[in-house]
Amino acid sequence: MRIAILGLGEASRLYASDLIAIGWQVWAFDPAPVPTPPGLRRASSIAEAVKRADVVLGLTGARFATHAAAQAAEALTPGACYADFNTGSPAEKRAAERALVGTGAVMADVAVLAPVPRRGAATPLLASGPGAGRLAQAFRAAGAVVDVLDEPVGAAAGRKLLRSVFMKGMAATVLEAVSAGAAAGCEQWVRDQIAGELGGNGTALVARLIDGTREHAARRAHEVRACRDYLDELGASHPVCDATQAWLRALVEG
Repeated sequence: MRIAILGLGEASRLYASDLIAIGWQVWAFDPAPVPTPPGLRRASSIAEAVKRADVVLGLTGARFATHAAAQAAEALTPGACYADFNTGSPAEKRAAERALVGTGAVMADVAVLAPVPRRGAATPLLASGPGAGRLAQAFRAAGAVVDVLDEPVGAAAGRKLLRSVFMKGMAATVLEAVSAGAAAGCEQWVRDQIAGELGGNGTALVARLIDGTREHAARRAHEVRACRDYLDELGASHPVCDATQAWLRALVEG
């Protein structure tokens, strides 16, 4: 199995390391001077990375997803699966699919349903679009649970955004409560109260929500904007997304 990964952020490097470990040939492209996992073949362009790839993983970030798909379209092998793993809106996923028209490749819209650092290539996925079955077959072999929606590109992205309304909103709620607790001189008591309500792994979850939101605030701000756009498309209200966006913007601005 030959895999191409576009973008070498934290999640991409974890995927690369795990897929190399099970014997897959992994190529990747990222213009930034980011670390290269052992065994990864670093390409000098998107076209070089995707040439002869069976499956391409788009992990560039949603802002660059359509551009990456268009660049990949120049060298994709007919029958290859182009899997967009970015957290973007259904409209962004459909734009990436349009960039592949005429290549003979099939598109999979992929939603990653848990933090990749927990389980690497075995992280559970949700996929839709004409390439979803191909993507599922590949990643089930890597140990992932992959649910396939018999729906077009954009469906998996929409489901992920609905989940994100809750997950990112919960993180903002925790941040607000803990920050207020710190101002009141009882931060640890507030953390313990929240952890108790969240169950057995509550303490670790509270820490992960706070630390992860602070570390990835810029990326999550884009994700919540996509949530708001999707809820607008559905005609649904989004006061929780609005409040979450305000917290993320404050974190980005320091």
